[in-house]
Amino acid sequence: MKDISNNIKKVTMVFLICFIALISYITYFEIIVTPKIVGSQYNQRRIWAKKNEVLRGSIFDRNMKVLAKSTRVDKGHQKREYTEGEVFAHPLGYIDVSYGLSGIEKTYDKKLSSVSIKDTIFKLMNINKNDKEKYGSSIKTTLNYDLQKLGWDLLGHRKGSVVAIDPKSGEILALVSKPSFNPNDLEGTWKNIINDKNNPLLNRATSGLYPPGSIFKVVTAVSALENIEGVENRVFEDRGVLAFNSKESLRNYNGAVLGNINLKEATVNSSNVVYGTLGMELGNDKLKSTAEKFYFNKNIPSDGILIENSKFPSIKDYEVGNLAQSAIGQSSILATPIQMALVASTIANDGVMMKPHVVKEVLNNKGEVLEKIKIDSIGKVTSKENASIIKDYMKAVVERGTGRAAGVYGLDVCGKTGTAEHSTAGSNKEPHSWFIGFAPYDDPQIAIAVIVEEGGVGGGIASSIASSMFKEALVK
Repeated sequence: MKDISNNIKKVTMVFLICFIALISYITYFEIIVTPKIVGSQYNQRRIWAKKNEVLRGSIFDRNMKVLAKSTRVDKGHQKREYTEGEVFAHPLGYIDVSYGLSGIEKTYDKKLSSVSIKDTIFKLMNINKNDKEKYGSSIKTTLNYDLQKLGWDLLGHRKGSVVAIDPKSGEILALVSKPSFNPNDLEGTWKNIINDKNNPLLNRATSGLYPPGSIFKVVTAVSALENIEGVENRVFEDRGVLAFNSKESLRNYNGAVLGNINLKEATVNSSNVVYGTLGMELGNDKLKSTAEKFYFNKNIPSDGILIENSKFPSIKDYEVGNLAQSAIGQSSILATPIQMALVASTIANDGVMMKPHVVKEVLNNKGEVLEKIKIDSIGKVTSKENASIIKDYMKAVVERGTGRAAGVYGLDVCGKTGTAEHSTAGSNKEPHSWFIGFAPYDDPQIAIAVIVEEGGVGGGIASSIASSMFKEALVK
């Protein structure tokens, strides 16, 4: 009996050793070997060969205009064509065996390169017996061809971005970034693209980080309404300069002296003195908290696009100059154009921020809808009452303030201009020209952000571009 017990223990030990060895090998294989297999050039070739078995789905604008399509070259190869070249290169991205994937081509690769279940069932039922080609699903985007093309043309040879969003749904109508690249000829131009100091691969709309300047005053105004009692009716004294000490001060643009004004007039005339004062009164914690409600320092939930985090700094209470500068969108604040379009969109949508998305539907190769992208709210940023007050301020900015160039005859446009100072390697440059806004005032259909790098005063070129975009979208 003792021998049997010893034998059972020995067998159990052998099984235990074998089990431990098996688990160790599986762990080693998963952690060490698998990544090498996945990253192997031979495996990558197999993956691309597998992709080529399915004719990649097309990409359309919101009105079913073809933006990208594939044609079969031979059994193992297909050609991808981007019908509008540079104009849609950043939102659509590219797919290339040498350079990988980007944009919608990357985020929706699985859909574009795989056959839908419905179509697979049809094939099994032999309904499409003469159709030997396998077709990937197609993508209907939210992009509006006319708005995208207009934004592209209006920027001309300038660097910058134009973003347009439906504030009620979060649908992205235009996502323009310049300079761009030709996705139809990556092989021939890649070396020039990556060596170009203007960085044409950078999607400035979603990843370009800029000081926002005075367009950030929209966020500061929200914070003041939420945190400073009676601020809406308060009278501020604006003597054209806000002194911090004997050496440091903050001045209005061109040294303008605005006198005794309330918050609305301070917004209409973009008073740095008043908004700098508000920044010091709010302090870093309160202003930063409001900025983070607008998703600064956070990942913005989105669909079909990847958005770089905009940045709002932590500032010590004794850094009064930086506190004041942060309230007017300077200091070390950095924002993407899509972030600031979402700020405008949130005010237009009664304080509720909608989830931005660039894909509307997934289709099969016959154009039948397989999936509709759900419209979602990210959350309530501020109250409807506060949003209404800011809307009124922004309407007056365009009617009689710094944003008059954004106006459109017969249309109530709301907006805020920005002139963002910046420097490179210690040398001051021409300021960036910003505009954010929406229209029409009583029922907003479109929210816009425009930045023109080194474009000068915000009430100039950026506002003019926005005016043309509003006219195209809303005036028939």
